[in-house]
Amino acid sequence: MPAVQRSEFLLALNQVANERGVDVEVVLDTVKNAILAAYKKDHPDIELEEYSTTLDKNTGEATILHKEKNVTPPGFGRIAAQTARQVILQKIREKEKEAIIADYKLRVGTIVNGMILRFAGPNIIVDVGKTEALMPIPDQIPNEKYHLNQRLAVYISEIRTGLKGDEIIVSRSNNGLLEGLFKREVPEVAKGSVVIKNIAREPGARSKVAVFSNQQGIDPVGSCVGQRGVRVQAIIQEFGGVEKIDIIQWQDDAKSYIAQALSPAKNVRVELDKPVKGAEAEKVAHVFVPVDELSLAIGRDGQNVRLASKLTDYRIEIEEDKTIKKEEVVSKEEKVSPLRQGSEGKAKVSKGEEIKTEEKKVENKST
Repeated sequence: MPAVQRSEFLLALNQVANERGVDVEVVLDTVKNAILAAYKKDHPDIELEEYSTTLDKNTGEATILHKEKNVTPPGFGRIAAQTARQVILQKIREKEKEAIIADYKLRVGTIVNGMILRFAGPNIIVDVGKTEALMPIPDQIPNEKYHLNQRLAVYISEIRTGLKGDEIIVSRSNNGLLEGLFKREVPEVAKGSVVIKNIAREPGARSKVAVFSNQQGIDPVGSCVGQRGVRVQAIIQEFGGVEKIDIIQWQDDAKSYIAQALSPAKNVRVELDKPVKGAEAEKVAHVFVPVDELSLAIGRDGQNVRLASKLTDYRIEIEEDKTIKKEEVVSKEEKVSPLRQGSEGKAKVSKGEEIKTEEKKVENKST
């Protein structure tokens, strides 16, 4: 190869190595192996172990040696140059991918904005900026519809080793997505003045979020809801409006916390089973609910009580509160009894009047 071309090759190699962080010696060793493979392709009968190659990193000139004898075929410099170029480009791509994966490893547990590029069978390939990510079926929301070029927020759940190396896995069903959206939409959550204690979620249907603040003057529920519900509505719209979100205030007292978790049901009474000593027994709570609040406490297909159980880590047993029923009956009887007494009194008076009128009739006849 002409000296000018060789010097350009060397300058390009060093420039790329410095910009991309690729070790020049590693690239040159890889180029040597690639040149031997190219020589083997043209001479399939040779034993590759008996051959070696040298590559001058100053001039870029490649030489094929067989037992210390130069067997470089004429015109092989062009092949060597093409091979070196391919190897360098491959090394650059590998190094860039390693740098990107290292960057996204630091971002695991955060949310990013993405765009759907294509569908790979049941899985979805999402553009997350510098690279592509995979969203498998378990990480998709069941009743959410996806289409090409759709923009959505995703949660970086993990870096998984697949058939093509490391893959970035993103999720729409992970609880971390909901928490990340609250941090994005609610400044108090992002600053830490409002803390998300727990999340119970059935993706695409309903979620319950327990929030808490130990700073005076801050309403954790009101901060998350926002003025006229602006903040929570922005989060609901991120899910296309298919997922409802209940925000409740976390309580240190288990009874109050369970009663809050069963919202929108009201007037509930909670009794806790005594914990068994020396055993990790399941925590059970018996909740007594007025008959007109039973449907709200249980929810459609038991969804409300199921989410409340996940949120509080208690097995919740819903029962009808019969004491309220008895009190209502007694109060009704007390309201009705004065009316009955009045009507009975009127009845007595009317009978007395009837007797008097009959006596008057008799006297008139006698006269």
